[in-house]
Amino acid sequence: MNFRSLTNSYRSARRVAIALVGGTVIAIGVAMILLPGPAFLIIPIGLAILGVEYAWARRWLSIARQTAQTFSDR
Repeated sequence: MNFRSLTNSYRSARRVAIALVGGTVIAIGVAMILLPGPAFLIIPIGLAILGVEYAWARRWLSIARQTAQTFSDR
């Protein structure tokens, strides 16, 4: 095995791990919308985790931050 294949394997494994952890945290947050729990805190944490790897998650997190700022300004 050469260095390039190890690097590619690491990147793939990292991407899968981030997707699994972030997706799980978001799923728990969505479940907390119906169940008692702080969904409004958990979902942005999941988006932040996914935002490490995915641009769409960073955009959604930015929208969530703007919405939270709007509500806090009222």
